[in-house]
Amino acid sequence: QVQLVESGGGLVQTGGSLRLSCAASASISRINDMAWYRQAPGKQQRDLVAVITSGSSTDYADSVKGRFTISRDNAKNTVSLQMNSLKPEDTGVYYCYVSTTHGNRYWGQGTQVTVSS
Repeated sequence: QVQLVESGGGLVQTGGSLRLSCAASASISRINDMAWYRQAPGKQQRDLVAVITSGSSTDYADSVKGRFTISRDNAKNTVSLQMNSLKPEDTGVYYCYVSTTHGNRYWGQGTQVTVSS
């Protein structure tokens, strides 16, 4: 059963924008951090792009600061990533991540973002 459902990925030209969304199942309780990770083409690791805590504090990778904005809606159990001024280096598979105060961790299925020049 899918716990995190991602949407919003696609193909966009350099300078364009995309908005990624991730909906956590209502069965997931006591959510702590919500974040987005990126797996670059040909790479195995997932790098943190942006994170938002339960207190709504945020942190971003240096490469996306000033261009990306992460937000969450606790009532809807969702997290979004607004991506502006996209660059080819932003290309990759984006994964939604959710942690809970129980110590549980969940990953989305990944959504492809391709930025062409």
